[in-house]
Amino acid sequence: MAISKEQVTHVANLARLSFNDEELSQFTDQMSKITDMFNQLQEVDTTGVEPMTHVVDRVNVVRDDVPAAADPEERTALLNNAPDTEDGYIKVPAIFNRGEDSAE
Repeated sequence: MAISKEQVTHVANLARLSFNDEELSQFTDQMSKITDMFNQLQEVDTTGVEPMTHVVDRVNVVRDDVPAAADPEERTALLNNAPDTEDGYIKVPAIFNRGEDSAE
């Protein structure tokens, strides 16, 4: 399917792009080749072909997300580096105001 220079100009205007005559000819040729490739792909018989999301058969190789007890020494070192802590947690400023007049 041949793409006309007018069609390329129209799409370029929609994308707020401007091309000189040489670029317009180049993009017209490229767009025609791209649409020809799509037309060629539409001719392929895909009956019975399962849709796929990846080209290789891989299973998630990430470990299971299982909670583990924290090392007490690491926890203490982390909390010692935090600017403010409370009851064994890092205390951060509130980012939401629950309707009170002043954030605490």
